[in-house]
Amino acid sequence: MIWIDWAIVVAYLVFTLALGLYLSRRAAGGLVEFFVSGRSLPWWLAGTSMAATTFSIDTPLYIAGVVGNRGIAGNWEWWSFGIAHVVMIYVFARLWRRSEIITDAELTELRYGGATAAWLRGSKAFLFAVPINCIGIGYAMLAMVKVIDALQLWQSFGIEPGENLKLLSVIGVSALVLVYAGFSGLWGVVATDFFQFFLALLGAIIVAVVAVIHLGGMGSLVEQVRATSGTDLLAFVPLERTANGWYRWSETAGISISTFLAYVTLQWWAFRRSDGGGEFIQRLAASKDEAEAEKAAWFFNILHYVVRTWPWVIVALAAVVIYPNLEDRELGYPILMLDFLPPVLLGLVVASLIAAFMSTVSTLINWGASYLTNDLYGRFLRPGATDAELVLAGRLASIVVTGIGAIAAFYSQDVATVFRLVIAIGTGPGLVLILRWFWWRINAAAELASMLAGFFVGLVTSVVPLLTIPDFGLRLLVTTLITTVIWVATMVLTPPETDQTLDTFYRKVRPGGPGWERQRQRTGLWPAQNLGRDLAKALAALFLLLGAMLGVGGFLLYQPLTGWFWLLVAVAGWVSLRRLGKAVLPMPRPGLDDPPG
Repeated sequence: MIWIDWAIVVAYLVFTLALGLYLSRRAAGGLVEFFVSGRSLPWWLAGTSMAATTFSIDTPLYIAGVVGNRGIAGNWEWWSFGIAHVVMIYVFARLWRRSEIITDAELTELRYGGATAAWLRGSKAFLFAVPINCIGIGYAMLAMVKVIDALQLWQSFGIEPGENLKLLSVIGVSALVLVYAGFSGLWGVVATDFFQFFLALLGAIIVAVVAVIHLGGMGSLVEQVRATSGTDLLAFVPLERTANGWYRWSETAGISISTFLAYVTLQWWAFRRSDGGGEFIQRLAASKDEAEAEKAAWFFNILHYVVRTWPWVIVALAAVVIYPNLEDRELGYPILMLDFLPPVLLGLVVASLIAAFMSTVSTLINWGASYLTNDLYGRFLRPGATDAELVLAGRLASIVVTGIGAIAAFYSQDVATVFRLVIAIGTGPGLVLILRWFWWRINAAAELASMLAGFFVGLVTSVVPLLTIPDFGLRLLVTTLITTVIWVATMVLTPPETDQTLDTFYRKVRPGGPGWERQRQRTGLWPAQNLGRDLAKALAALFLLLGAMLGVGGFLLYQPLTGWFWLLVAVAGWVSLRRLGKAVLPMPRPGLDDPPG
């Protein structure tokens, strides 16, 4: 990098810091302002912020490693979460906004009662804020260290850095994030997210375009990928057609059949974010109303899956061709940047990667601090704390979360490995999180058991040498089965929640489905949700989303049959969704059609 590149990077950092500090006055109004922006975010800002959160500096490195080692089909490791994210749009977004919570841990004491609910809330807050959240911060910092190393940023100043100096430079950027995230709360996070997302997206597109031009166009890239690797890197679904017309698992697939099936049939509903997920819930809770929350969830899905997937995949494929002997495939992305981007473009793309890093870290800092402040300090240590005291506690908690995340970065080695660890320790409680909305019998003991069992079984089968399960799909299956046995047994052996607790939750959220018939009769209130219609919409929306994402990929990668097939799936999903939206279904109007009593 030369002086003009550094000038672009510094200008971006100054702009971000100034914007965050400008919004600090809005965050001082209290806990709701600091952590959920006064529940006043428009859908486009909330949705963009959700997308920016999932676009960290580790993401293009992770995808470069996945595609280089396992092919495009390896992306089902994160594509599969699209199923849960689509269900979130129509089934859960309005429920979360209606609950009017600040964190998802707070929901536990709305849904459950007694000492067990308090233990669950405190355990969940600590588990999400410290180990899980700080592991996320740690591997984002690890990716930043890799980028600094690959781009030789210190060498551009004539300095030969050691590992500690590279990590300290990352912590320095994190300190800058901490300044605006700590002062301005969620207002500063979402406002900077908006600019950071589109800058990061522009950077990814620039790298993809330069790589494709260097290789002679998309057609040439596809041919060279086919000739370079023994693994079928271009298959979206790793199946091959036999001579008699049947399909079988491809012998050149980069992932095992058990792992692929675990992705698409298990992972999305067994993971701890099956009903939305922590920082996503924070954005939904911060939306202006239920309709805005639903739109925000849709906008996030479009940006995350349809728009962003293919620039990353194209760069990863180009790196396979250009650097066939590269040992660490994750480094293909930054090395390609350094080798092929001219001045100004290099500075812009480096700034875009820093933007991706800052958007994720700022969210994780604010999200982790919300648990420590709202669910631990304000709930257990200082229940009578004033708004000013809680805001101060939130700012101090932001410092604590950042520090622990920096410690985690010292022990992280591989982005993809850490990403899989996060999935493994979060697998198991997903079914409980779904059922608690729609079945009265789920109790606090069952959710607590599922959360702790999933965490420890996932951890043991991932890191303990004698008990590690190498096949990732089998690891998820074992974790889910053991966790399910534990939480079902716990639920059966412990009493249900009291009618008073269940009535309070039902009055507040009014979920649909047959699981709340008793509360419906007791309260005399109709549900404010038509669960059957919402599930049908979710299925149609899933066809639309996956069809659009894979259809775009098919046409981009010169697979016209694949492109047309998925385009037709998308059109079918869109038509079905429109018909469901226009259909007049028996849906009571809350407050108007309620029966007497």
